[in-house]
Amino acid sequence: MNPRKRALPLPKTGRGEQTRRKILDAAQREIGRRGFAEASISTITAEAGVAQGTFYIYFRSKEDVMRELVLHMGRMLRHHLTEATTGTKDRIEAERLGLRAFLDFVRRNPDLYKVVEESQFVDEKVYRQYYTDFAKSYRIALASAEKRGEIAPGKNGNATEVRAWMLMGISVFLGQRYGLWDPKTPLDPIVDVASAMVAHGIAAKAPR
Repeated sequence: MNPRKRALPLPKTGRGEQTRRKILDAAQREIGRRGFAEASISTITAEAGVAQGTFYIYFRSKEDVMRELVLHMGRMLRHHLTEATTGTKDRIEAERLGLRAFLDFVRRNPDLYKVVEESQFVDEKVYRQYYTDFAKSYRIALASAEKRGEIAPGKNGNATEVRAWMLMGISVFLGQRYGLWDPKTPLDPIVDVASAMVAHGIAAKAPR
């Protein structure tokens, strides 16, 4: 069996879970600041305040930590977005509130966001999984909104798939620009522009 396929050992005690979490948090900071190549198990364990041997109780390699952080990011973000968009009146409002919540999440978790982007050079499979998992849930939400008449129907069988990836792309690049590179600019005007484009497109109004 491929060692990457074997499940990582889970802590048997609450104290063990705390130690594992400390290692992951330290790895998030180290990889986010230094990059994957420069971060090492020794710097991660020093940051976490644990012995290097303790690392190997929970993880086989630095790559294992990277994979776990990417999956953790996905779980955290999906939960955050679900909370932000629950109870919205329609899909257009959900898109607006979801984008606002996403940009806020990136600003509060810049290291974790950087870890996800760098993971494509370490394990492309887990990097793809991060996005394909999002796309799957996005397709379901868009399809439901289309059935309720909240968004225009797609003109071909690939419409929902294309829309999901397009909307994800907007979030990813706005996250880079205003989450990582420019975290001081007020978010609401940015969300206003993006939401207007999602709701109405960029075509000029037809002359009357």
